[in-house]
Amino acid sequence: MKPIIETARISRSEAVYSDWLQVHRVSLSQSGQCLGARHVEHHGDAAVVLPFDPDRRVATVISMPRSSLLHRGEETRILECPAGLVDSGETPEQAARREAYEEVGLALASLELVVDSWTMPGVSTERSCLYVAPYSLANRQGPGGGLADENEMIETYEIALVDLRNAAISGQLSDLKLLVLVLYLMATKPLLFR
Repeated sequence: MKPIIETARISRSEAVYSDWLQVHRVSLSQSGQCLGARHVEHHGDAAVVLPFDPDRRVATVISMPRSSLLHRGEETRILECPAGLVDSGETPEQAARREAYEEVGLALASLELVVDSWTMPGVSTERSCLYVAPYSLANRQGPGGGLADENEMIETYEIALVDLRNAAISGQLSDLKLLVLVLYLMATKPLLFR
């Protein structure tokens, strides 16, 4: 689908912050007119995976302290999928497998790409590849919990798929990536939710 109007262009870009992430102030123009300045955050792309056991009808999810939620005054942890940034020289599939092993101790074989999406196009350059991946107890080969030197304090949970479905339907899954992947499984593999 082509855009209806002419595409805007960046006429100027200036780095205003650079550390683990970079922030640029950019000026936009369209048809020769200045549209104003915006800020763009860049930290790389991400891979997200929802591992599910089709025989036992469970999925493995995580929870960990999130500084952004605490900053907003939220004290409760939310359920999320194993996820992380795609390292240099790594494919999103490799990153999803690595994160699943580090965070939940699962050595995943096959991954099914659900979507390659813009995470927050209004402010960030991040794209996230979202996957679902079947596993069995034989795939549990590591301790999980994240890497010791990253101090992530990850807790791992196996949750019945029917409970995740009920949480999705009732609006209780507040992490959008987890919600999308649960809804995808509900739409494409409904027998898992019996």
